[in-house]
Amino acid sequence: MPKHIAILGSTGSIGTQTLDVIKSHPDKLVVEVLTANKNADLLIAQAKEFQPNAVVIADESLYQKVKDALFENDIKVFAGDDAICQVTQMGTVDTVVTAMVGYSGLKPTIKAIEAGKNIALANKETLVVAGDIIAEKIKEHKVFITPIDSEHSAIFQCLTGEPEKIEKIILTASGGPFRNKSLSELKNVTLKQALNHPNWEMGAKITIDSASMMNKGFEIIEAKWLFGLKNHQIDVVVHPQSIIHSMVQFTDGSIKAQMGLPDMKLPIQYALSFPDRWNSDFPRLDFKMYPNLTFEEPNLEKFRCLALAYEALEKGGNTPAIINAANEIAVDAFLKEKISFLKIPELIEKAMNGIAFVSKPSYDDYVATDEETRKYTKSLI
Repeated sequence: MPKHIAILGSTGSIGTQTLDVIKSHPDKLVVEVLTANKNADLLIAQAKEFQPNAVVIADESLYQKVKDALFENDIKVFAGDDAICQVTQMGTVDTVVTAMVGYSGLKPTIKAIEAGKNIALANKETLVVAGDIIAEKIKEHKVFITPIDSEHSAIFQCLTGEPEKIEKIILTASGGPFRNKSLSELKNVTLKQALNHPNWEMGAKITIDSASMMNKGFEIIEAKWLFGLKNHQIDVVVHPQSIIHSMVQFTDGSIKAQMGLPDMKLPIQYALSFPDRWNSDFPRLDFKMYPNLTFEEPNLEKFRCLALAYEALEKGGNTPAIINAANEIAVDAFLKEKISFLKIPELIEKAMNGIAFVSKPSYDDYVATDEETRKYTKSLI
């Protein structure tokens, strides 16, 4: 029986690559639901090609456009954030791919888990903001979560079949486009430079997060909840070639690494195929093309966002939710060229100091923290 897939954020980088994977395995995967934020044209094209049961456009002003375009197709059309939550609970859906950008992915993921759906997780902010709640709900509803992030997929693959004897995990980071720039040089970097990632093709927001290394900071917090780790069990090493996607060190000192070319389709396919491995025509790694694999310590003074993420991990409570919300506002401002690159960590740090700390937040506390932090950060710009 094929798995019926709902893709939240089908028009983004992960969403479109997920559809490529599905297209390669039509006997194993069926598109059941597609959702998009504002990209109505691409959503319409995807719906016509894959013929899902339902589509949702988050921007309600675009509902009629999508509905009219799909009038002759037997596809249900909905609009709005609430509709995204509702379609994740459809009885015909087996697995939900959460590829929405940022905080917006939290509520639909929770609703999908509560409906007993397995989760293929690309939306790291869900675990950054409310990892404790997600971990509890995964256990309560007995569903399975498979990571799509290349680093967490690597850890997941290294742990498959292993007893729980983890000493630590080592997340690799490319270092982004500014790895070799000094702190003084970062004062004048441009948006174009920040969007020019050396190894990966990603959406604009995550590309900026990679340039600032906040993306790696979020992955540290995400790893804590995905793998049930203590804070001291999570390390980061800069690996510019992006061939080793991450590693696990076990209590006997042995280290396992998952390797491959930087291609998001591989972790996407593994998340959807697990516990099986399916054949693929993805490009293969030729070691002769990569004679040198190098590693270095991340510079926490230069990449202040990573240092702030470590601080949020240690402090816990609603602090990770604060840094996520502040980062989303700051990155959006940088993408609109309203602030400089180094203003991003400055705004995040001010938000961490300016928003009230809640040691044991409820879901409502997380919602309130997110709203308050966004307003506060915007007031600083």
